[in-house]
Amino acid sequence: MKKIGLFWGSTTGNQEEAAELIQKHMEAAGYEVDSYDIRSTDLSKMLEYSNLIIGCPTWNVGELQEDWEEVFLEYRKLDFTNITGAFFGAGDQISYSFNYLDAVGLLAKPFMENSGKLIGKWSTEGYEFDESEALEGDKFLGLGIDNDNEEELTEERLASWAEFIKDKFE
Repeated sequence: MKKIGLFWGSTTGNQEEAAELIQKHMEAAGYEVDSYDIRSTDLSKMLEYSNLIIGCPTWNVGELQEDWEEVFLEYRKLDFTNITGAFFGAGDQISYSFNYLDAVGLLAKPFMENSGKLIGKWSTEGYEFDESEALEGDKFLGLGIDNDNEEELTEERLASWAEFIKDKFE
């Protein structure tokens, strides 16, 4: 059985709920998932997994959630060689349309730069925003959810994304 380390940070609870739903879907697909709140987890724990799912909401004007912000410099130094990772994040694409999902980009880019294999890029179709650090062509570097404006789509997007990534882990 493949194991996944699920690392997330949440201030309002939206990201935590999303992490719980992703865990449920991945476990239904046959994975063993260990879930960690980054607030109380040593980052080196990530390196114990060959498969990661990382979640971080975007705060304010394109910033990382506070718990991720505290460990970001250390995170950027991790060597992700032989690790496959998928990213997801919550944001507000209407009020913060010029930095929607920036946190996903802020975490996914150093992951790739430090030899991690990124999976789970997600189409921007159906989203309304102006700019994002998480953009690569017409895809996000991971899944974006928006509980402020499209909460009714969150569960469906999480389920579809989990289905999309489930066979891409090594």
